[in-house]
Amino acid sequence: MDAVIQYLITGLTTGSIYALIAIGFVTIYNVTGIINFAQGEFAMLGAMFCITFSSLGLPIYVAILLAVLCTALIGFAVEKLAIAPTKNASFINLIIITVGLSMVLKAIGLFAWGTYPKSLPAFSANNPIQIMGAVLMPQSIWVICTLFFLLALLYIFFEKTITGSALKACVVNPVAARLMGINTSSMSTLAFVLSAAVGAIAGIVIAPVTGATYDMGLMLGLKGFMAMIIGGMTKVPAVVIAGFLIGIIESFSAGYISTSYSDAISFGILLLVLFVAPNGIMSKVIGNRV
Repeated sequence: MDAVIQYLITGLTTGSIYALIAIGFVTIYNVTGIINFAQGEFAMLGAMFCITFSSLGLPIYVAILLAVLCTALIGFAVEKLAIAPTKNASFINLIIITVGLSMVLKAIGLFAWGTYPKSLPAFSANNPIQIMGAVLMPQSIWVICTLFFLLALLYIFFEKTITGSALKACVVNPVAARLMGINTSSMSTLAFVLSAAVGAIAGIVIAPVTGATYDMGLMLGLKGFMAMIIGGMTKVPAVVIAGFLIGIIESFSAGYISTSYSDAISFGILLLVLFVAPNGIMSKVIGNRV
């Protein structure tokens, strides 16, 4: 039983990270119709910036704030320099552009921080917590709580603010939004900034658990994309649940089968979902968009 609880804790922690990445995917896709394969690199940049600022002697909360701000500015630059000039390009071309952006950001990370793994201290005392024979690290609590805190903030933003309502209008009907005087180009930029900030936060909270490298964004981006597909592309609650499911499946696969097959199993499930329910297994369960 203690092993089951341990795998469940590990799966929930990992799933929270995937869910944070997937939220960034959904935010951009809902507003612009673009699948941003550079989302994982936003997580890498957030982690690396935070580690750099922390190494300069800044308090951790200041380092986190500056790291999120710097990554959000990069998200702004990405939209203005690479996406906005090609907004009339085909869907496939836009995907290729984001893949290219991913490579560029990864190369920047390699040039700036090198290949040696970096580490970030835990946000609080790192004494393990015993739960029925299983071990829960305090940083795992930070990861899970960060996910739900961001979900609450996004809900308040989209449901209680004028800017959030304008963003939702662009999601529902971009043409009508333009006719009502909403600047859809600005909303696209805002979506990239929000997505970059969320990705940065994901990278920061995971850094004390797994460390950070210049290429960490590749697998994070793939798993976040997987959660997005399984959850149904447009539904934030659904992709969060999908992220948890992927994390739990990987954890139990690694524990009861082999760590070598955990990724293969999760990607196999993705293929199965694409064959059986191309719109996502939760597309009919959770019907609300952002």
